[in-house]
Amino acid sequence: MNIFCNFAMSNMEELWSHQLARHHEKYVIPCIKIALKVFSFMANIGALCIIVGAVLEFGFVLTERLKDELHLVYFWAWNMFLIERIGHLLLTEHGKRKSAFNFLGWSINGLLILTLIPIFVDFFNIDDRSGLINILANRGVYLLILFLISSIELSSTVITSMGRKTNPALTLAVSFMFIILVGSGILLMPRCIQPGVHLSWIDSLFTATSAVCVTGLTTIDVPSTFTSFGQLVIIVLIQVGGLGMMTITSFFALFFMGNTSIYSQMLVRDMVSSKSLASLWSTLLNIFGFTAFLELAGAICIFLNIHDTIGLDLKQELFFSVFHSISAFCNAGFSNYHDGMSAPVLMTGHHCWLYIILALLIILGGIGYPVLVNLKTIVTKRAKVIWQWLNGRRYASLSIPNLYDLNTKIVLKTTTALLVSGTVLIALFEWDNTFADLRIHEKLTQAFFNAVSPRTAGFISIDLNSMCLQSIIIYTLLMWIGGASQSTAGGVKVNAFAIAILNIKAILRGSNRVEFAGREVATDSIRRANAVVIVSVVVLSFFVFLVTLTDPNLPLKAIAFECVSAFSTVGSSLGITSQLQDASKALLVVLMFIGRVGVVTLAQSLLRQYKNQEYYKLPQDSIIIS
Repeated sequence: MNIFCNFAMSNMEELWSHQLARHHEKYVIPCIKIALKVFSFMANIGALCIIVGAVLEFGFVLTERLKDELHLVYFWAWNMFLIERIGHLLLTEHGKRKSAFNFLGWSINGLLILTLIPIFVDFFNIDDRSGLINILANRGVYLLILFLISSIELSSTVITSMGRKTNPALTLAVSFMFIILVGSGILLMPRCIQPGVHLSWIDSLFTATSAVCVTGLTTIDVPSTFTSFGQLVIIVLIQVGGLGMMTITSFFALFFMGNTSIYSQMLVRDMVSSKSLASLWSTLLNIFGFTAFLELAGAICIFLNIHDTIGLDLKQELFFSVFHSISAFCNAGFSNYHDGMSAPVLMTGHHCWLYIILALLIILGGIGYPVLVNLKTIVTKRAKVIWQWLNGRRYASLSIPNLYDLNTKIVLKTTTALLVSGTVLIALFEWDNTFADLRIHEKLTQAFFNAVSPRTAGFISIDLNSMCLQSIIIYTLLMWIGGASQSTAGGVKVNAFAIAILNIKAILRGSNRVEFAGREVATDSIRRANAVVIVSVVVLSFFVFLVTLTDPNLPLKAIAFECVSAFSTVGSSLGITSQLQDASKALLVVLMFIGRVGVVTLAQSLLRQYKNQEYYKLPQDSIIIS
């Protein structure tokens, strides 16, 4: 009898446990998931509120009442962060707790603990002799901690949304649009604008677009319009635009999150042209490492060249060096110096090395990160072999075949050809024209600098209106071609230009394939290159036509030059930028955006993509050509 009762009780307990499990899975878990989503949503709203509040505090002079009201907003957002973290720690399922206890989670937890320390110390009346509590209780430090938490929260949201099979091209376009709008709003802040200067919204939008799209065209004079803080905002926008908003966000999010979805990792891989998921993290590190190292080295070299020679104090010299190093490497062409690179003190003050340093930074920024990574690999392997050879391993061969990939060969050879031919032609046409008053080494330096700058930095060291027509045509062609793919440069890219030329060569020679350096170029690359070249010409022609309608009194040559400069994100101008109507400025804003995102990329983000075409094949037929 006892055995029967025990058996019945065990069956009842098992049945009851099973019913509870079903009830928990059917009713409790969905409620927990909804609650966690609500917590995350409120935390993101709080993060946006903190970022907006920080912009208001640092950009405007606020009354004490407004500061108190903002403090209430910060306190509400802080509570949202706290609730969100506690909710994830308590309610996340046991099998999925890894995401709640990853580096992202513990980073936010640690920052929240820092904000809790002053509260506990004040509540328990703890005597703080180190002064650490006073630092943590400081409003600025408190806001900085909340700003870091907000950045991490929003980055995690972005990388999570990328895992929901969003359109990569649309994601890239929206990221640039977002930072442009934010940047234009920040530049309108009183602390960014010089006293007594009025900056219209269209001019602010134009400047922000030019900075994010690393163009350099401006409708206003940067040093006389913006304060040091405003110029700092511009250089931050240039850096974000040069690296790419999604590259920065992905690096930040992957660093904190670690275990993101496979789809989001593949999306980031395609954006940064990584060859595999395994090399994704190293590719991102290389991008940031190259940028930091080259910009720092460039700033040091610029500082050593201009120190005590151009009438600036030490602080201004340091800012000048950093500003121009970032602007040159990102191919932006912005200058915070009056008259820019055409200032007489720079042109006639024995500063040839300054122009060479800027030109080298422009070239390194314009050849693309994949090429830089490939060159780094080559240098590393050759250094290793030489080291082995010097240490007595005579069997080690100093020649290592197949180190340069096809993309690197095309970029380096095409870039070299364009730079050499551009330098020679500009020197030939301008030797006794705009370079007439310069010495021989200064003429050669300026010829080289003005062959590099159109691709696609836009620094102007001479009056372009004084150049002969042939030089303007060469300048325009160099602007249209631009730099390399996956670089800070614009234009149709030397990759696409080279492939289009190789395709024409193959057609003329009767070959049915495009070859270069012992390799056959993929059909998809040929099709994309032809599309980029043709669509760019169509887009430029259309915008030139529109600007002639909005500004019919301006010369056609200057309008065409301005449109090519905007599309190729160069920043050079024949002096009509400040004379444009607001409608023309808006058209150039759109053109700069198209040029930075990429005309084909933008079209792919807007048009419906065909799928599953590999499952069928239509009959082929020929079209009569020529």
